[in-house]
Amino acid sequence: MPGVYDFTAQSLAGEEVPLQRFEGQVLVIVNTASACGFTPQYRGLEQLQRELSPRGFSVLGFPCNQFGGQEPGDAKQIGEFCETKYDVTFPMFAKIDVNGSQAHPLFNYLKNAKSGLLGSSIKWNFTKFLVDRSGRVVGRYAPTATPEGIRKEIEALL
Repeated sequence: MPGVYDFTAQSLAGEEVPLQRFEGQVLVIVNTASACGFTPQYRGLEQLQRELSPRGFSVLGFPCNQFGGQEPGDAKQIGEFCETKYDVTFPMFAKIDVNGSQAHPLFNYLKNAKSGLLGSSIKWNFTKFLVDRSGRVVGRYAPTATPEGIRKEIEALL
């Protein structure tokens, strides 16, 4: 069975990024959107990135337009939004689907590893998956769970 590090994803810049690059780190993998009620969570995610990355932590952001069309922009627009509005420094990837037949294989893996309220489907933007240093999915958090609210679980893995 594959693990988180067996996948690749395209960065916003179009580079194929092997997730093996993050091996040994604690990760929060999150589907994001620029025009969502939860979009201000970028601020908390970035704070976690800045404060915890020296200890082996990273947020990985995956824009998704499947929920209410809340991520309509292209890669350039998404990147500019994240940089200018929230000063995002964590890795952002190309826009993907997280549900359905076109769902990115990484998100199929994450959903199968930790199902949520709707079974394996993702309910909305800013669903967060917590991955330990060995690449095991150890937590799944609803969009309403704030980055600050899961900090203790992250720190326990660091």
